[in-house]
Amino acid sequence: MADHHTHVQDFFTARASDWDTRFPDDAPAYAAAVEALGLLPGDAVLDAGCGTGRALPALRGAVGPQGTVLGADLTPAMLQAAVRAGRDRHGRLLLADVARLPLRNAALDAVFGAGLISHLSHPGPDLAELARVVRPGGQLALFHPIGRAALAARHGRRITDDDLRAEPNLRPLLAHSGWRLDSYTDEDARFLALAVRAD
Repeated sequence: MADHHTHVQDFFTARASDWDTRFPDDAPAYAAAVEALGLLPGDAVLDAGCGTGRALPALRGAVGPQGTVLGADLTPAMLQAAVRAGRDRHGRLLLADVARLPLRNAALDAVFGAGLISHLSHPGPDLAELARVVRPGGQLALFHPIGRAALAARHGRRITDDDLRAEPNLRPLLAHSGWRLDSYTDEDARFLALAVRAD
């Protein structure tokens, strides 16, 4: 686990300073994914693995001034980049591992995770930890601004059958972690899996 955390931190620390400039056109995709969560004014939501906080303005817009917006990330450099971008105005930033969140049971209405699942050291238990902090009936959005095929092509790879984000793999993974997959979209312009916290 420590080795995995170090690897993730090293990967994102090296990229934090120019992360937003590398993907300057993603804001509308983030906003559309947040809208799909169906958040209500006053809701409490966590951006898990928030990085530079690109989802935080849209999340704040969805829950309004009375809502609670948290952004948790493992990499200090990414959180520092979020502060430099002024996104800490939209939510409270936490230096935290999504595998051990400093939140009480059922504290949240929803979790948003952009590009999260491929960086989890133990996807099943980590998704179960996200389920722990969400109330029954609450929601999870697993999002990426481009689909699996487009992302693989960007990295010079091909999609493989063992990709956790493939629906035949993701559906049972979520089910064993306290979630029910509600909708699944994997197209060039977006990956979005929406799940509901099981009772």
